[in-house]
Order: sequence, then structure tokens, then C-alpha cells
Amino acid sequence: MNVILSIKPEYANKILDGSKKFEFRKAGFSSQRVECVLMYATMPIGKVVGEFRVSQIHVDKPSAIWKMAKVHAGINKRFFDEYYRDRDVAVAIEVESVRKYETPIGLSELGVGITAPQSFRYLPSSPDQQLALPL
Repeated sequence: MNVILSIKPEYANKILDGSKKFEFRKAGFSSQRVECVLMYATMPIGKVVGEFRVSQIHVDKPSAIWKMAKVHAGINKRFFDEYYRDRDVAVAIEVESVRKYETPIGLSELGVGITAPQSFRYLPSSPDQQLALPL
């Protein structure tokens, strides 16, 4: 299963250049079958800039997630603590096999009615519904 994930351009670029190996979220996916994440860089870019495979999804207390991910977090501890303030659970999506698109693609190229997700959105991944993504 594929998802499109809204990511600020600064963090999408860090994932693309390999300096950020975890994408942090306050809530995880309801499906355990997510394999591929399409990165929608939010405005001012407003396009899908690349994709990555999900190595693993870690769910734990924020302190445990930071201890595990801090070297490749791509963010500082202060930002992390602020993001998870008053939260008991943190989610870290571990990134692998990153692919940057030569030409970012608009959401309309992914299909009819696909809009920018607030956080994430599931996309079709069955053989009869494959997305036509650039190589």
C-alpha cells in the first residue's frame, strides 16, 4: 500500500539528501501494509518531489523514539520536544530507498480528486490501479 505524506519542503529535502532517516508523526497509519511513501512537499512547492520505502514504523514514548532516532532525526531535540509536548506516544517512520523525482509531479497527475492531505492519504497500489510515477 502507498501513502502520500505532506512534508514541509525543508524536511523533504533532508530526506532526499539522506540527512533525515526518520519522519515523525503524532499518529501512525491504521494499515500495517504501508510500503511506499510519496513525499508531497507542502507550499510553496506544492508537488510530489520523491518517494521512499518504509523500513519500519516505530511507536513508543517520545523519549524512547528520540533515543533511537536522534542521530538521523534531521531535527533538533528542542523541536522534537515541542512537537510531542503533552503526547504519550510518538511515531517514527524509518526511511529507506529514497528516490528523488527528476521533475516533481502535481497531485492532479496522481489521479482525479487527489488533493493535498492534511497529514497523509492512502493511495491505490493494486496492479490495476498502479500510479504512473516517473522513473
